[in-house]
Amino acid sequence: MKDKPDLSFWKLWNLSFGFFGVQIAYALQSANISRIFATLGADPHQLSFFWILPPLMGMIVQPIIGVLSDKTWCRFGRRIPYLFIGAIMAVAVMILLPNAGSLGLTTQIVCWGLTGSMLFGLFSLMFLDTSINVAMQPFKMMVGDMVNEKQKTKAYSIQSFLCNLGSVVGYMFPYIFTYIGVQNTAEQGVIPNSVIYSFYIGAAILIGCVIYTTCTVKEYSPEQLKAMAEAEEKKQDQPQSAAQADKGKKPSILYTFVSIGLVQFFCWAAFMYMWTYSTGAIAEMCWGTTDTLSKGYQEAGNWNGVCYAVQAVGSVVWAACIPMISKLLRSDKLCYGLSLVLGGVGFISMLWINNPHLLWVAYLLVGCGWAAMLAFPFIFFTNALQGNPKMGTYLGLFNCTICLPQIIAAVVGGFALHAVGSQVNMLAVAGALLIIGALCVAGIKRA
Repeated sequence: MKDKPDLSFWKLWNLSFGFFGVQIAYALQSANISRIFATLGADPHQLSFFWILPPLMGMIVQPIIGVLSDKTWCRFGRRIPYLFIGAIMAVAVMILLPNAGSLGLTTQIVCWGLTGSMLFGLFSLMFLDTSINVAMQPFKMMVGDMVNEKQKTKAYSIQSFLCNLGSVVGYMFPYIFTYIGVQNTAEQGVIPNSVIYSFYIGAAILIGCVIYTTCTVKEYSPEQLKAMAEAEEKKQDQPQSAAQADKGKKPSILYTFVSIGLVQFFCWAAFMYMWTYSTGAIAEMCWGTTDTLSKGYQEAGNWNGVCYAVQAVGSVVWAACIPMISKLLRSDKLCYGLSLVLGGVGFISMLWINNPHLLWVAYLLVGCGWAAMLAFPFIFFTNALQGNPKMGTYLGLFNCTICLPQIIAAVVGGFALHAVGSQVNMLAVAGALLIIGALCVAGIKRA
């Protein structure tokens, strides 16, 4: 085998199916962390600081996983051992984290203004995000390893579809459990059962999905990958006319990294503010409360998950349409920029919405931006890395363009909240950041 073959739809599907379970875990974290820490007693101006740990762990872990998996080969494969280990770790932490308020830990301040239960939750969050990152990164690497350039857009669109489908499930769990009668409120400092059971079920689905992928995917051996890379190099070394050579000249990996990273900076900072402040913003906008112990605030927490699910549905639909829209516009870059603008408009429109159901329209638009963020950066970057034996290492480093913006946004989040005055206004800030990101798409050069 010299060239990477075209893969059937179901092989592409199996390659990313485990991502469905990983994304359920990530969705539960994204939708409920601010709610959990607010319930444990955190001040709204502190919330962004709790969000520093997830991207920080991602920035540390994913490059390490990339380097190690580049050098790994065993009977189970190259990337698969890491995603399986990450999934096992995630399951264990998902059982512990939502019980942070139920383990008899002190409710008094221990250090840094945090109670014992908040510290336990903080360390659980650190390990949860570490394990999710260990499990998540191999899926992106496997697409880079096993899919040819012609099928990359389709492969990442399938991955985006499964990712957002997992998000829908994860986001809806607390709402569904509340609907069927599970308690959605609890005593002060205790996480409601609707959230606890959501994490339990999410953990079970995660391990099941990862087992499915490990049983249905057979990775290419190092020898096969080397032969494919050599074949690709020979194609590039074939004599070309001056016009063809100029047209086919690739931008450097560094330029591609920086230009995509600039777009990523604004996009991921925007979504960091959504994850941090949307529960409080919805409670304030639609339930008229900022009291984290109130029934209205917990209902807003459930509704936040529903809105995230609507966003994920919008992402699923938009991801399925991305190949067609790119073809219609004759440009992946135009499709990328358009998607981000739609997401920005969705965020900004929330300034004038106080009906919970009207939020769905805004979140459908936000979903368009999210779908593009999950697909296009990896399409552009893996194309620039085509045939590179250090694909995993580069993709691990590329993850810094996702994590660093979130860390910076989290650090300045409390100050920004003071400046703009409310959590609702922070969502408008997110919208402005997405639109700036869309303008920066112009600087990307396709490999």
